[in-house]
Amino acid sequence: MIIIRPLDFVCLIHPVAASMKRLLPTLMVLLAARAVLAAQPEQPPAGWPQLPAKALASNTKLVEPHLHVNRAGKGAPRIALTFDACMGKTDPRILSTLVDQRIPATIFVTARWLRTNPDALAVFLANPDLFELENHGQNHIPAIDIPTKVYGIPAAGSPQAVAQEVKGGADAMIAAGIPQPRWFRGATAKYSPSAIAQIRGMGYRVAGYSVNGDSGSLLPAKMVEKQYASAKDGDVIISHINQPTHAAGEGVAASILALKAKGVEFVRLQDIPEKGDDGTTN
Repeated sequence: MIIIRPLDFVCLIHPVAASMKRLLPTLMVLLAARAVLAAQPEQPPAGWPQLPAKALASNTKLVEPHLHVNRAGKGAPRIALTFDACMGKTDPRILSTLVDQRIPATIFVTARWLRTNPDALAVFLANPDLFELENHGQNHIPAIDIPTKVYGIPAAGSPQAVAQEVKGGADAMIAAGIPQPRWFRGATAKYSPSAIAQIRGMGYRVAGYSVNGDSGSLLPAKMVEKQYASAKDGDVIISHINQPTHAAGEGVAASILALKAKGVEFVRLQDIPEKGDDGTTN
């Protein structure tokens, strides 16, 4: 059995202790530098818009505005169909139903969608009595001026980026031969109140809705039909026209026919006075 006396133990650890003593000043400098870096605000990569302090995000409540058109009152109910063309392709089931049945609708297009859907755009432009084309943004980025995410999508994050999302969408529309848009609907349809005020200051009304027809084109067809069937006089329905492989599109097309059979008066946003909350229209 090996016996280590106390003095032997001190002798064994003495070289380690001596090394640690020599390294101590360096460790103290490194820890101090780390503390200084941690206290500094995180900077975005070069070329990104300047973002306000992250603390602002927790103090801001996002809103999802409602929108109604003036009710018809007596007689057939009045409903506005609105469709978002976010990116990707065009759903021919919905587009052909609108054209064949002569159903007017308001279509919100992004610059991304315009680049890849020239044929559908040609149909829209060839039917100005049916389709009102409005601004859905440049890159389908939520029009929120604080750093946050909505449904996993990073928001614009600053007033400058919100302005670019709105202006970039309008510029692409005008370049494609579409008249200057008067309405804007941002990706996810959620906003910070200050971003709504900013967009209104740019000359736009902000388009909310009152009935979510397809929940981002994620609902099965039968659920879409139930959503549409719940619409009442003065409602504004939001759906998507850019997901041709989703079952929701089948439900949208069937629902349009069902509403027409009930005698619904379909209107575009430009056709009739409307009222939105959260300062979106007045």
